[in-house]
Amino acid sequence: MSNGRNFTTLKQCMVALGIVLNIVGAFIALNLRLPIYLDSVGTVLSGALLGPVYGVATGVLGSLISGITFDIYSLYYAPVQVLTGLMAGLMFRTKWLQGYRLPIGGLAVSLPTSIASAAITAFLFGGITSSGSSYLVVLMSNLGMNLTLSCFLVQVLTDYADKLIAVLLVAAALKVLTPEMKMKIRGGRNGAL
Repeated sequence: MSNGRNFTTLKQCMVALGIVLNIVGAFIALNLRLPIYLDSVGTVLSGALLGPVYGVATGVLGSLISGITFDIYSLYYAPVQVLTGLMAGLMFRTKWLQGYRLPIGGLAVSLPTSIASAAITAFLFGGITSSGSSYLVVLMSNLGMNLTLSCFLVQVLTDYADKLIAVLLVAAALKVLTPEMKMKIRGGRNGAL
């Protein structure tokens, strides 16, 4: 997982913080039946600060813990966290998650996750999961829309909103970190942030 670099205590703490952020966010969204998920803020943070590998690890571990403790559906969506960590880690290395480009970069992060989420939701669960977005899928299906199309449309909208919120929160957090702090967290390597 370290790509030849030392997996320092500080990196371990950042991954652990990301996992906690994912679990707490998912728990809040699940219990309030929000149409967004809030389970990827930590994944995006780890991806942004430490790179795609750490983002993926944070997302998968958060999904596993959430799935074991309070939301079994979370286990099945671990591939979505893989894509989120990968895309966030890559996109934060570009200028696409800065300034006026951020909404487009957010779409680049959310589109692969939307496709994966829609496929999992439609084909494994018939459109109904523990998420508040399931209400929207049922509504669209009852209005006569195809289940797979309903899942995809709902996932595109809710994943985009969810990932955009995560990216905005992480971008705001990164602005308060000094370049020295970022370099120390990364283990001495400088990044595009």
